[in-house]
Parts: sequence; structure tokens; C-alpha cells
Amino acid sequence: MATVREMKATARGLSGKGAVRSVRRAGRVPGIIYGDDKPPMPISVDREELRRCIYAGHFLATICDLEIDGAKHRVIPRDFQLDPVKELPVHVDFLRLGIGAQIRVRIPVHVRNQDQSPGVKRGGTVNLVTHAVEVLCPADAIPESIDVDIRGLEISYSKHLNEIALPSNVRVIGRADQTLVTIVAPSGYAEEMKAAAEAAAAAAAAAPVAGAPAEGAAPAAPAAAAAGAAEKK
Repeated sequence: MATVREMKATARGLSGKGAVRSVRRAGRVPGIIYGDDKPPMPISVDREELRRCIYAGHFLATICDLEIDGAKHRVIPRDFQLDPVKELPVHVDFLRLGIGAQIRVRIPVHVRNQDQSPGVKRGGTVNLVTHAVEVLCPADAIPESIDVDIRGLEISYSKHLNEIALPSNVRVIGRADQTLVTIVAPSGYAEEMKAAAEAAAAAAAAAPVAGAPAEGAAPAAPAAAAAGAAEKK
């Protein structure tokens, strides 16, 4: 299950563009905490700490304990914005998580046992069709990943979501039979298979039929003629 990340934040008393610019000049990122039937709380977090969390991956599926003035708030990131030039965070939104809260979250898909796939051994390429699956689950029981075991998977075959065992408290949002992973054939594979099939068909056509005379041999006398000759004798 997902781990909980500890972060520190500061409450913001002022709003407006001027106050937001002042927060950013101080090396912090303005944000807000909302949800759980409580008033929104404007906050700010350290820009460098937030940047590390975002670029570490799976930020929007990570539960956080935000410490504000000595009190901890259990939240999950819902959105963030990056500066289009510097690619630094400029805003972040957090959703409060009440006791027993159910949330929608996207779970990353991980491929396992690639080295045991016969399709990969024969030159096939693993194609991750679905990178993340949206689910509804308890906020305190978010799966870290959806693991797809492709041992035994051949070229041109796929693994689908309904073939993966998920925890009973996790409900998929969307199609349950969506394709997760497929093994793509290497270049020239189709031509090789076609040539092999044609060669096998040609060999089968050239094989002698059981009971047929060999090439150049005289045809056998009909059974009726043989029987008539016997009666004349």
C-alpha cells in the first residue's frame, strides 16, 4: 500500500495577486487545502521540497501529512501547475482526507518478469499500452502499483486488466477489460511466419497420398477386372 509522505506547510492569511507574488519571491509555492466539508485553507510550501516530491513520481497518488502550526492534516495532492519555462511548481492543491474517505486515484502499471517472456526472448518488444489505471479505493489503502506478470506471454499476445487480481476494496473506473501490455513482433516477423507457413503448405502438398502409386508406376488393375479374370480361369 502507499506510504505517507511528511511535509511542512505554512498558513497564508492574505490572498490576491500581490500576496501570491510575495510568497513566490520568498521561495515558496502558494496552495490550498479543501474538502471534507471544511472551509478552504490557503497555505504555502517550500518550492524545492515540492519540486522534489513532484519529480520523484506518483505525486498525485501519494498521501501526505502536512504539518501546519504543529497540527497535521492528512491530504492527497489533486493538482499542481508548473512554470512553462522554468518547469518549477507555481501552485498546488490538496484534498483533505477524512476518516474512511474513498477517493479516485490513478495507479501506475508496472511490468514484471520480462526476462521470462518467450515473446521477448524471440525479439519481441514490450508495449505498455496503459500507463495508469483510475480506481476508486479507500484513502488509507491506495495500491502502490498494478503489477502485470508477463511470464509466458508470446509475441502478439496481450494482458488485460480483468486478468489482474486487485484488492477487494479497489474498484476500477472505466473498462475492466482494457489492454495493459502487449508483446509487439520484431521487424520482419510477419514475413518470416508467412514464408514458414507457405513452405509447410508446399511440403504437405508434395507429400505422397497413402495408398497412391509411386510416380512412374503402372496403375493397379481395378478390383472388378481382377475378379473377372479369376472366374475365367
